[in-house]
Amino acid sequence: MSFDYSAHPHRRYNILRGQWVLVSPHRAQRPWQGAVEEIAPDNRPEYDPKDYLGPGNTRVGGGKNPPYTDTYIFDNDFQAMLDSTPPAKIGVPGEDLLAAQTVRGKCRVVCFSPKLNVTVAEMDLTALRKVVDAWTEEYKQLGSLDYINHVQIFENKGEMMGCSNPHPHGQIWSSEMIPEEPAAELKNLAKYKAEHEGRGLLQDYVELELREKTRLVTENDSFVALVPYWAVWPFEVLVISKRPFRSLTDFDDAAKTDLADMYRRVACRYDNLFKCSFPYSMGIHQAPTDGSNHLEAHFHLHFYPPLLRSATVRKFMVGFELLGEPQRDLTAEQAAARLRECSEVHYLHSK
Repeated sequence: MSFDYSAHPHRRYNILRGQWVLVSPHRAQRPWQGAVEEIAPDNRPEYDPKDYLGPGNTRVGGGKNPPYTDTYIFDNDFQAMLDSTPPAKIGVPGEDLLAAQTVRGKCRVVCFSPKLNVTVAEMDLTALRKVVDAWTEEYKQLGSLDYINHVQIFENKGEMMGCSNPHPHGQIWSSEMIPEEPAAELKNLAKYKAEHEGRGLLQDYVELELREKTRLVTENDSFVALVPYWAVWPFEVLVISKRPFRSLTDFDDAAKTDLADMYRRVACRYDNLFKCSFPYSMGIHQAPTDGSNHLEAHFHLHFYPPLLRSATVRKFMVGFELLGEPQRDLTAEQAAARLRECSEVHYLHSK
């Protein structure tokens, strides 16, 4: 008997993160007797006076939004980090049993559209280009603050991902520290570059995926969207710039438009997969703003969606996955094939 990736259990190594994932494709046919989520009908109006992110409305924290007509950005009313936190620390990490340190930061909210009843998958290119422009300006402005060393841009879509408001929006958490996930990636990107005569890890990986095409979902002139070889979540997608941009500030005008285009196309394919408003967490990883050049950095987006078998059946990270290592049933190649089959015309608007 010869080994078959699509049939036999195996581990795949995530060279970007430096960890393994267990793949168990033979389990994909097991019957499901777990919880089935009910989908509430989406009857949101274009405007709701009770929507605290809506134009002209009062937010939960008491602030009032202006009558904005495209993107709107404001300081989060309930920030996870504050710029006024005084410096202090307890113990020495790695030496003392108990260690802690204060961290300063600034958290912002980006409303993508004044309309309550749209998502990224349904927005047009012009509107999404304004989102990319807003991200770029915030990355520059926040990154220029002397105490900000990292700017994390992300979107949580859907109640399943803990999103507290259905209004299309994302967040930006800028911090004094470089968080664990991007720090681990940067370490591995730098290691690869040092060991491969200055070649970039994600540059080489993009070239490999464009040759093999089995995990490719879609592409445009500036970006490739694929299910990574080491994917953990069932329909996880990695969007990587074809050129080794370090951050949004390296983009030319065409690349900014292409990023807006790719954002919509991935989100639209997701919605069309199970004919639902597909939940996900999306986050941008790019160069920190700590004053170093970070030649190892390569701009990319992670999409982490929880849905597994349908609009109502999701993957849970429990048991072995919490206590041992991540595990998945569907292979990356199978997931990519499913997503490639999906249209880029939204199911709610197709004839």
